[in-house]
Formats: sequence, C-alpha cells, structure tokens
Amino acid sequence: MSSKQDDLKETNTEARFEFKKEEKSAFKSEKGLTEETVRVISEDKDEPEWMLERRLRALKQFQEMPMPTDWPGQPDLSEVDVDEIVPYIRPDVDVRAGVDDWTELPDDIKDTFDKLGIPEAEKNALSGVGAQYESEVVYQNMQERWEEKGVIFCNMDEAVQEHEELVRKHFMTECVPPSDNKFAALHGAIWSGGSFVYVPENTTVDMPIQAYFRMNSEGMGQFEHTLIIAEEGSEVHYIEGCSAPKYSKFNLHCGGVEVFVDEDAHVQYSTVQNWSKNTYNLNTKRAIAEKGGRMEWISGSMGSKATMLYPSTILKGRGASDNHITIAFAGEGQNIDTGAKVYHNAPDTKSTVESKSIAKDGGRTNYRGLVHIADGAENSSTAVECDALMFDNESTSDTMPYMEINESKVDVAHEATVGKIGDEDIFYLQSRGLDDDDAKQMIVSGFIEPITEELPIEYAVELNRLVELEMEGSLG
Repeated sequence: MSSKQDDLKETNTEARFEFKKEEKSAFKSEKGLTEETVRVISEDKDEPEWMLERRLRALKQFQEMPMPTDWPGQPDLSEVDVDEIVPYIRPDVDVRAGVDDWTELPDDIKDTFDKLGIPEAEKNALSGVGAQYESEVVYQNMQERWEEKGVIFCNMDEAVQEHEELVRKHFMTECVPPSDNKFAALHGAIWSGGSFVYVPENTTVDMPIQAYFRMNSEGMGQFEHTLIIAEEGSEVHYIEGCSAPKYSKFNLHCGGVEVFVDEDAHVQYSTVQNWSKNTYNLNTKRAIAEKGGRMEWISGSMGSKATMLYPSTILKGRGASDNHITIAFAGEGQNIDTGAKVYHNAPDTKSTVESKSIAKDGGRTNYRGLVHIADGAENSSTAVECDALMFDNESTSDTMPYMEINESKVDVAHEATVGKIGDEDIFYLQSRGLDDDDAKQMIVSGFIEPITEELPIEYAVELNRLVELEMEGSLG
C-alpha cells in the first residue's frame, strides 16, 4: 500500500469526505419535477418505451400522494422542496456506460475516488466495484473469474439495455412498487444510475462487491437504484458507501434498493452512509426472501440533517430468515429516524433486529420498527433489541416498535434500553490514564462493537473513525 493511502486510511478520514470539486457536467436538467423533466431524463438515456411509461406512472403517483407529516416524532421535512432540486446531472465522462480503467476517467473525478480510497480497496478486498458520480455510474469493473461463472455486475442504465427481460420483470413491480410511499414514487420517476447484480444458481461470490455513490454538486438530488437477484443456492455480499461534502443549501438523496433472495440463497447488504449535514436521506429498501433464503442488512447512518431509513424484508417462503443490524449517530441539528420492518408471511421464519443509536449536543435518534406475523406463519420467531446511548440532557432518543401478531404459535421478544454515559465510567477510565475524549470514545466503541464486528475489517475501521469524527464535531 502506498504511503499516500496509508495516510488517508489512518489519519485523514475527514479530508477524504470534506473536499469538493468544481462542477463539470455534460448535461444538467432544470430544477424541479415535471413530465418534461422525466421525458428529458429518459430520452438522454435512450431508454425503451416501457421504462418511460413506468417513470410517468410513478410521477403521477408522486403528485397524488401527500407528504408524510403525521408520523409521531418524525423528522421535519418542510425544507424538502423538489422544485428546488436539480434531479439529473450527467458528469462529463466520454463513455456513457462507465469505464473499467480508473486512468480513463477525467482527473477531477479520478481524484475524488482516489481520496475516498476506492481504487485501493478494489485491489485489496473486492471482487467488483461500481462508482457513481452525481447521477451516473462512471466506473464499473468485475473480476473475470466471476464473469466466467455468469455473475453480472453492471450499472442499472446498462442493465435496462443489456438485461431487459430481468429488469422489466423485477424493477419496481413486486418488491418496491412506486405506490409504496411518496419517496418511492419520486424515485421511480427520476431514478438514475445504481447497480445491477445477478448471481446464478449455486454460485458463491466469496469477495464483497462494492458500489460507491458520491454527490459533488450543490442543490442536486441523487436517485440511484440497486437491483440484486440471487438465484437458488447462491451467495453474495454487497457493500454500499455514500458521501457528500458540505453545502450551503440542502441536497436530497432518495435511493431505491430491491433484493430478491431465491430458495436457500444468502444476501448480505452492508451500507455506511456519511452524508453532509445539509442532506436529507430518504431511501426505500426492501428484500423478498423465498423458502430457506437468508437476508442480512447492516447499516451505519450518520452525517445527514435528517434520515428516514427503514430497510424491510418480506419472508415469503418456509424457513426464510432475516437479520437487521443498525447504527445511527445524531449530533446537533440532526434527526436520524431509522429502523426495520419484517413481514413473516410463511411458517418457520425467523428474524432478528439489533439497533444501536448515539445522540449528542441535542441530536435526536429514533428506532421506528414493524414486525408483522401473518395468520398461518406458525413456529415463526422474532427478537428486537434497541439500545440508545446519550451524551447529555438535551439529546433525545425514542423507540417506537410496532408488533402485529396474527398467529398464536410464535415466539416474540422485544428489549429496549436507554442510558447516558455516566460520570463514574468516565472517572474510572481517567484513573487508568485516558483523557475525557478518549474515555468517551472507548465507551462508544464498545457500545457499537457487536455491530462493527459484522463488517469486513476495512469498513469496521472506517465506521469507527467516522463515529469518532462525529463525536469531535468535525464533520458537516
């Protein structure tokens, strides 16, 4: 590893996220969301007619749905004005489908991902990498040995053209229809970029695949779509990284994720999100697990002004299972509203949810969850555990679990704890030679360790460092 990468990895995490580049684009839409805007985006991508029709239907649904305002304790979304957002910026890159060699990118874009450490991570620990800049994927590569086994990893715009049958069947039809919520409808109308992953039957991809999404321009929206299809008996780990620099006005991130886990397949979806504190992060993520399928969500969310993020899984087949692990961090002026939803629609299904939240300087964290066990889903089990840690009396943390149990032969458990960092804990660690800041960081690291140990070591280190920076008030 080069000394430059050593410096970035060990000591300069803040610099890796705070920089920004001068905006350069090959095409930029007007502000706001109209039918003309949707048609312009679709035309610029040379999409088939059926995709344009889906976009227009989603636009109509978005226009008819009210903004969610009546959820108890939800983040304030009054600043979110779609008419003030630029929904589509195509970066100035010669190859529309993205390149497979970092040296072919313009210097400013290449430098962005160098600073984020993506090329180095690809060499050391990944089977494939996709990198999105603004509204389009600019780099996409997969190791040949996986391509030879039939694994597909490409950007969604390419998938619409090259894998039309698979995309047309799965794209926002069953998993995340635009009718699900207002932001899913917004996403369906103006989505751009994202990842398409297809893993054939009985194929195990034993190195993670990563996609990284970077917003650089002020006042824009990013609406990438991720579609993962894991056929029977297959296995894959997909890692998503996200970041944006500081802005003087708000940006909007409204991604969509759909995961299809076939019989006895296993998908792990890990995300570490570090948006600026002027970004609203409003995603819709859902998986469908068939008989014996296993779905795992691991999420770290911090940095944004407000986040509403509730990955959900529908356990559709007997013996399917789901595991949610979440870390949320809220500092001054931040409202991080996260949670999980699980639908047990078949017998012998199992789910676990583990949520850890940290609040300081008046920040607010909230766990908002739903577990639904359908009539007939006998011998199913679920366990939900929510732990909140607060630094001061101004910060708040709430737990809002909701259980819908329509079957008597089930096992259901819920546990929640809320606590402050105690003076006696700090005093004890100071008596062992630590100063006040180091003592608090040690307590927080121990608090989130059960979650970070589930991540590959490179991402666990990154997440711990980001938490340290949030504690120092260094980001946003």
